[in-house]
Amino acid sequence: MDAIRTEGLTRKFHDTVAVDRLTLTVGEGEIFGLVGPDGAGKTTVMRLLTGILDPTAGEAWVMGHSIDREAGRIHEEIGYMSQRFGLYPDLSVMENIAFYADLYGVPRRGRRERVEELLAFSNLTPFQRRLAGNLSGGMKQKLGLACALIHTPKVLFLDEPTNGVDPVSRRDFWRILYRLLQERVTIFVSTAYLDEAERFQRLALLNKGKFLALGSPEEVKGLYPGMILEVRCERPRQAAEILRKEMSGETVSLFGERLHVGTKEPDRAAPAIGKALSGAGIPYSAIRPIEPALEDVFVALLSSDGAPAS
Repeated sequence: MDAIRTEGLTRKFHDTVAVDRLTLTVGEGEIFGLVGPDGAGKTTVMRLLTGILDPTAGEAWVMGHSIDREAGRIHEEIGYMSQRFGLYPDLSVMENIAFYADLYGVPRRGRRERVEELLAFSNLTPFQRRLAGNLSGGMKQKLGLACALIHTPKVLFLDEPTNGVDPVSRRDFWRILYRLLQERVTIFVSTAYLDEAERFQRLALLNKGKFLALGSPEEVKGLYPGMILEVRCERPRQAAEILRKEMSGETVSLFGERLHVGTKEPDRAAPAIGKALSGAGIPYSAIRPIEPALEDVFVALLSSDGAPAS
């Protein structure tokens, strides 16, 4: 049985289509990513799948239960961590977990063992008496995850869980999620960070409520229409502006101190890049073909979808 299945899932807010006829399946024990920019519709999809919002059209099932007719049954099977998870800052770590245990009706018998397991699992044992309001951003996210897991859900929904979290805490958070997979928990994560998309077994690129691509990271990369030339040069921001003017038919993106130039004619584009940079007095050390990153694919698909490429 699929853990999550949707067919033509749609949600409108007046004349705005926030989620547009989405169809997908997520298998049990899979970590699936919903990847897209702010305003793409990620949170609306989460709220539909967790039974918080009703669909305008289409249908979805979570662990075999209809989101439209069996929302109560779904709430028993899932854990949901929203962007602003409801931690109580004036309660301690332990008191927050105990509150959610009561909220979910976790039996007293075995509860202590479960709480101690979650504290150890999230590395919060040394901080169990600390007020939630005094935790760092990364520790708050771990506490939110522990609260969402207190009733041992079969499906875990995480809405941009690493947004605004420092890189070390993001890494620790992902380690915890991978350990959950060993327990066959299905994890459905939304993120705006394309570098995180490589961590998913499968993912969907979402924009304006529509899927631009759906599949494994490698399958999505295979959708790139052409080749990427990586350019290493001085003054990359200035170089990007020049290449966008000189090579209007190509896609030029900044990747830290490097440039990615998307082209269907690499043999022609490479010397043209060198000529444009040399003409502007910008030294460069390398122009070489590389495998496209998911960000390259997303930019290309946005451009073909009618949205401006960055």
